[in-house]
Amino acid sequence: MKEKQAVIFCSANKDIDDIYGQTAREVVRAVCSAGYGITSGGTVKGTMGVVSDACVEFGAYHRGVIPHFMADVVYPHLDEVVWTDKMSERKDLMREGTCLAIALPGGIGTFDELIETMTLRKLDKYPGKIVVINVNGYFEPLRELLDNMVATNMLYPKDRALIDFVSTVDELKAII
Repeated sequence: MKEKQAVIFCSANKDIDDIYGQTAREVVRAVCSAGYGITSGGTVKGTMGVVSDACVEFGAYHRGVIPHFMADVVYPHLDEVVWTDKMSERKDLMREGTCLAIALPGGIGTFDELIETMTLRKLDKYPGKIVVINVNGYFEPLRELLDNMVATNMLYPKDRALIDFVSTVDELKAII
């Protein structure tokens, strides 16, 4: 495994706009160029499959964390496969050893991974930087929710600052 490792949370759905896959590929290129290896969900499905393909294309070390019940969709060219029994264990092991967490647009699983990571960061249980790639404003409702939590005193401003929203890969490069 590389010294610096980034975890990427993203969609398993293949029926989404091509811009999300294109952005995933650009994110992998940027993160690899900055010297990071990649940890992901490690499957062939949706944006996860694009991340996996991009890791091969750009020569990134790629660790996939996969529950046993998803063995039929494991990406065949992972450098390391970590098998789990539960989804909760999967999230913990995906974050393990990483110093950067990136959320690409995704569904409920991506939100679960992102929010849990932010909570752990707030509690000093995750040491990494958290970055959301806000492709086409996908994460605007989340940004507004977090800002509303601050406005209503449900979230401290210092904790809101634990998550960076960027709209472009160039903005990502500037903060990693």
